[in-house]
Amino acid sequence: MKTPDACLTKQDIRTEIDRLDGELVRLFAERQSYVRRMAELKHHPDEAFDGTRIESMIAAIRGQAGDLALDPDQAELVWRTLIDWNIAFEKRVIAERLLKEAGGKGTPAD
Repeated sequence: MKTPDACLTKQDIRTEIDRLDGELVRLFAERQSYVRRMAELKHHPDEAFDGTRIESMIAAIRGQAGDLALDPDQAELVWRTLIDWNIAFEKRVIAERLLKEAGGKGTPAD
């Protein structure tokens, strides 16, 4: 692992970015395992969206980003994309479970 200042070539920087990307993928996979578990605990697809929680998270992420010299707008964009994807994932998991529990008859909203 090299610090940015220790990177002397573009390849050094690419190597470190690739290393960080691998860590990010691992962290996103770990995060998704919690999202999957959350979907298992919820009873209806509508529970996947919690606007108050989302805005609280975004405010915290923006603050943390600013503290770490990361552009808060970039952090917000990434997290809103992640949150939107996870909401859709939770809804799908919950709906599939409800359909399965209903014996595959109709739709979860029926």
